[in-house]
Amino acid sequence: MNASNPSQITHIPAPWACKGTIYTLPLYTTSTSITSLTSNPDFLFAPLEKNSPFSEGKLVGGLGMVQVIRYSETPVGPYDEMLMIPGKFEYPDEKGGTRANLRITRIYVSQEKTCWNGRMNWNIPKHLARFQFVDRADGTMSISVFPYQKNDSGVESAPGAVPFFAATYKNTPYLPSFPTSTGVAKYLGLDLSIMQPSLPEGKGIYGELPGTEGWCKILPLEYSSRTSLGWWDLGKKENDERTPLLEGEGDNRGKEGNDEHWWPGMGRWRVGMKMEDAMMEFEAGQHWPL
Repeated sequence: MNASNPSQITHIPAPWACKGTIYTLPLYTTSTSITSLTSNPDFLFAPLEKNSPFSEGKLVGGLGMVQVIRYSETPVGPYDEMLMIPGKFEYPDEKGGTRANLRITRIYVSQEKTCWNGRMNWNIPKHLARFQFVDRADGTMSISVFPYQKNDSGVESAPGAVPFFAATYKNTPYLPSFPTSTGVAKYLGLDLSIMQPSLPEGKGIYGELPGTEGWCKILPLEYSSRTSLGWWDLGKKENDERTPLLEGEGDNRGKEGNDEHWWPGMGRWRVGMKMEDAMMEFEAGQHWPL
């Protein structure tokens, strides 16, 4: 690693034990989706990482997710987070071959301490953003994420006026909650390890964008005894009152080439999951040079 911490930020190494609420949008990146995503690097990566070797590597897709997490307890205090995992990326292994693991390509957080530590501890490409949560009378939660933008000096100094992510989530009524844990994935033959390339150094208003050297592999753990199912509405038209149960597969506004919805090629309504009082564990990553 190649950066010293700013005077106002304390380095807190792993492990981290955290608590909060997790909103998850599961997805599966197909070969068709891969073409759509890789042709749109401005969506997959923040500008700093897009213009660096971090964005290299072949996206092979598969299981992925988008998560919005409201951390109530962490080693650096409460904060909000939004992350994207579009699937697995190939990377060179130590024997000269290639392997594939999940990769967080884009992630925003609401405070500088987790931004700096996340980048330094695990090569997580965190950037600052303003988060807006609106708990509506009909039971939906509207979520918007406004990334910090560069000023004339090239410093990411203040949130922009246009959100990168804007969606609503609503729990499915009458269904009971149930326990879940990402720890069961290994028994299903799923490898949820995240492999992160080195990060470029950026200019942040708090010095929160250090660069790193080498690869880092981590396996976060998430579990909750209060998990429920719900619906994500990714449509941009807030005055559209259609319900997911009436939507059907004939809605063509989410097809490729249509910018009606947030994720390229994805339909408006998606099944989601909410984990309340969730516990999250982030162990020290495995580091090795490029």
